[in-house]
Amino acid sequence: MSGLQQELLAASVNSSFKKKKHIPNVIVGLLYLLPSIILFAIFLFYPLIRTFILSFYLTDGQGVPITFVGLENFTYLLSSASFQTSIKATLLFVIYTVPAGVILALFLALIANEKVRGMGFFRTMFSSTMGMSVAASSVIWMFMYNPAIGALNKIVTFLGFSELQWLLDPKYALISVSIATIWMNTGFAFLILLGGLQNIDDKLYENAEIAGVSYFYKLRKITIPMLSPTLFFIITVSLINAFQTFGQIDILTKGGPMESTNVIVYSIYKDAFINYNIGPASAQATILFFFILLVTILQFKLGERKVHYQ
Repeated sequence: MSGLQQELLAASVNSSFKKKKHIPNVIVGLLYLLPSIILFAIFLFYPLIRTFILSFYLTDGQGVPITFVGLENFTYLLSSASFQTSIKATLLFVIYTVPAGVILALFLALIANEKVRGMGFFRTMFSSTMGMSVAASSVIWMFMYNPAIGALNKIVTFLGFSELQWLLDPKYALISVSIATIWMNTGFAFLILLGGLQNIDDKLYENAEIAGVSYFYKLRKITIPMLSPTLFFIITVSLINAFQTFGQIDILTKGGPMESTNVIVYSIYKDAFINYNIGPASAQATILFFFILLVTILQFKLGERKVHYQ
């Protein structure tokens, strides 16, 4: 190959390299993200937009829009006693499960973080609920709540009290489902909080020991502030999950008795797939979406002020 040919080849290579170099980084990033964007578009964004559109229509049993009704689905829901009961049940369920679940998980994480021989066994036990599906856990609790053979009624009668209809009495059904939900969700929150505790610098505790402060002072001034990002994450995720609870409601009570456990997600399911009222069900889903969005925004606006990232 002559010197002229080599120079031409080098110039061609440099030219192609420069062309590749001028591809904007935004385009390159979008190409890498394209598979994820396609999946999100098909399974998340399209159903979301479709649900929002259907909330303004009356539909047939297949979900095909028939008549545009505007806000009538929403006005019907807001005046519906059943929907109001669903909102009340959902809010009570969130109040019952989120604070108790986070406090219980934090308590267990504080215990499991102690450097004591054999603590690995208890860490495994505390986190074991993560390995069970909602269906399997719900069946276990169904047997425990059984009025005739359930373990809980055996304990109640042993203590001298009368048997309770845990899942059949409107006064106890929502609380019973809440207790089961707390048990199901504690494992995940426990693991996350334990990881956050183990990332706290030991030197902070050593300095506190030298200063001679009490355990509760260290908990209030060191542990909680340093754990605040993890607590903020757990509270936010727990709130969102509580509003979206479905599986245990479907298995344990099916929204009963007397709609006392008919949380809004189960109400959406009944309207859409049992009664085939796709329009009102879509309106409920839209209301739930914006309500969760509002709660999350408020959580970030108000709760993040107390989070210490350093």
